[in-house]
Amino acid sequence: MNDRYDAGYGSDQYELVGYDEYGQPVYRQIPAQQQQTYDPYAGQGYGYDPYAGDGRQGTQPYDTGRQGPPSYDTGQQAPVPPVHDTGQQPVTPAYDPYGTGGQPVYDPYGQAATSGRQPRVAEQTAHIPQQAGPVAEPAGPRQAPGDERDYHTEQFAFVEVPDGDSEDVIDWLNFTENRTERREEAKRRARSRMIALVVVLALVAVGGAGYLWYAGKLPGLSSSGSKGGTTTSAAAQKRDVVVVHLHNTSGGGTSTALLVDNTTTKQGTTVLLPNSLAMTDDDGTTTTLAKSVGDDGSSGTRDQLDTVLGTNIEGTWRLDTPYLQNLVELVGNIDIDTDADVPDPDAKKKGEAPLVHKGKDQTLSGKAAVAYATYRASGEAQNAQLERFGQVMQGVLRKMSSDSSAATVTVQTLAQILDPSLTDKDLGTFLAKLADLAKGGDYKTALLPVQSDGTLSAQTSSSVVKDILGGTAKSPSADSAVRVSVQNATGVKDNTDKARVVLVNGGYTFLEGGTASGSQAASKVLYSDAADKENATEVAKTLGLGTGAVARGTVGSGADVSVVLGQDYKPSSS
Repeated sequence: MNDRYDAGYGSDQYELVGYDEYGQPVYRQIPAQQQQTYDPYAGQGYGYDPYAGDGRQGTQPYDTGRQGPPSYDTGQQAPVPPVHDTGQQPVTPAYDPYGTGGQPVYDPYGQAATSGRQPRVAEQTAHIPQQAGPVAEPAGPRQAPGDERDYHTEQFAFVEVPDGDSEDVIDWLNFTENRTERREEAKRRARSRMIALVVVLALVAVGGAGYLWYAGKLPGLSSSGSKGGTTTSAAAQKRDVVVVHLHNTSGGGTSTALLVDNTTTKQGTTVLLPNSLAMTDDDGTTTTLAKSVGDDGSSGTRDQLDTVLGTNIEGTWRLDTPYLQNLVELVGNIDIDTDADVPDPDAKKKGEAPLVHKGKDQTLSGKAAVAYATYRASGEAQNAQLERFGQVMQGVLRKMSSDSSAATVTVQTLAQILDPSLTDKDLGTFLAKLADLAKGGDYKTALLPVQSDGTLSAQTSSSVVKDILGGTAKSPSADSAVRVSVQNATGVKDNTDKARVVLVNGGYTFLEGGTASGSQAASKVLYSDAADKENATEVAKTLGLGTGAVARGTVGSGADVSVVLGQDYKPSSS
């Protein structure tokens, strides 16, 4: 844009005095009395010197034909030094439009000077905004003073700065920056939440795995023998076993069960033992469990059970029916599923309402629980009554306190006389552990099946003795006597005792195998292990039987050799 101003417009003239801090030109108005006429012959020595001050020669100004007020010389003006942009506010040289030589004052607005000194007129400086700075020009001779060109105001464009647009831009930048910051903050928060969630999940996973490991429930690492994937064999699992003998003081008879706490697999079991289970007494005579409980007492029966089942029973709990009644009442009655209607034993007339009704979730008091545990209908096997006793025991354990101290108080409240090997505290602690398993659903009842002769089959040894009790019939050591089980099939009852005497005198251990349902003509001497073939042959010779009776077959549990006495057996020849 042209920075020259055309002075031909009107009578106002301006001259460039510098640039402001933005690089825009700054002009000032030249008063009329300072304007000088042009003399084309001023440089030819005709006596006119526009800069001669008061020494002029009285020549008249050149008449340009324009009518106007006379011009007055204000004296020689010093050249205005150029103003450079230094980043500070430019300083405009002081200018006195009236001169200092006491010349008449000229009114730039056409009013003639009157007497006296006129007030000073403020300097008028034109500032053209938004005008570009001076264009750099090649170095050359400086323009002579007074040779300025005239400019017109219409040659300049006056542009207003839209301050609102700048504020809008700033607001937009602030909004964009704030939104970006909010997004970044939201991302940081999301990352923090995600990290916290991952940490919590990791802690939960580690804690859960630790608990499962501690409880022995991790797949592949569990030591449970019944919950899949074991690394501990059934024989190596630790068990606490207590035998319970229920004595029916009013009706007679006993019922026996083993309470088993498998501390390795966290499984509790009641193993019901039939009274017909064949056992051996101290003198080597075969007997039954029921007879052993009545004759040999607690300690003798416990040792015999250890021999037959290969267990390690820690104590004996004799529970008479009155104590069972008190125990049920102390725990607050029991809830079980009954399988039969049990009449009231104290009923005076037949046909009265039963004491125990058949059905699910029946609540039994102490008296009802005893009646149900000892009830055996006409024609029923003893195992049916035994299973009812097992139901009552499991119901009591579900109601027993899981706290060892509270369970001990319950046992002490019964005021019963326990076996010396089992104290109140030991029994209370043991029952509290079983109660915890029963309440958690980790408890079951199993019946030990026996054969008609009271012996245990191989299947029984695998399913109950080995898996639940973790044992087998203890094999005799190398220097121990050979165990011989004898079953009488001769039809003569005394032949069993005669065979027992012969075998005991021969150094064998006699095991009673019971009496066969029918008679057999030929006797048999059986062995299951090839290493026992020689022993079986010696047993046959001892009983007076021929070697042709020796054969390989099934042998009763706990015995090395099984003998079936037939009608060909002659006691006199033994």
